[in-house]
Amino acid sequence: MKPLRKRRLTFVISIVVGLGVAVGLTLYALNQNVNLFYSPLEIVSGEAPKGPLIRLGGLVVTGSIQRNPDNLKVKFQLTDNAENVWVSYEGILPDLFREGQGIVTMGVLQQDGTFVASEVLAKHDENYMSPEVAEAIKKAEAEAKARVKK
Repeated sequence: MKPLRKRRLTFVISIVVGLGVAVGLTLYALNQNVNLFYSPLEIVSGEAPKGPLIRLGGLVVTGSIQRNPDNLKVKFQLTDNAENVWVSYEGILPDLFREGQGIVTMGVLQQDGTFVASEVLAKHDENYMSPEVAEAIKKAEAEAKARVKK
């Protein structure tokens, strides 16, 4: 093989390998930043992973909000009208946070089944509900109806 062809081939192969490494690293980074959404029913049934950062959404259960008077720690339950999950959060809650409110939290599911939230997001007006929360509630209600029919 001539030296010029050999250099060109080496150059092309190094570009292909470099692009492959770049694409692989990009996909790995994107995979690490994916936050999947789970409903309380999916959390209770064991479908959600314990450990990685996930999103949990539902309605705040009436009468479940427990505030610590000494600090900003709050515990409350989220429901999809089928199952309830305890959520603990330390920080300032959004102004629109209240009982019966549709919210989405981001955090980590613990081994004991409680959810430790690092962020709480509330809907921005009276008529809006997160599409994920609305879909989770519809799915939970359909599964509850299916259980009743059996």
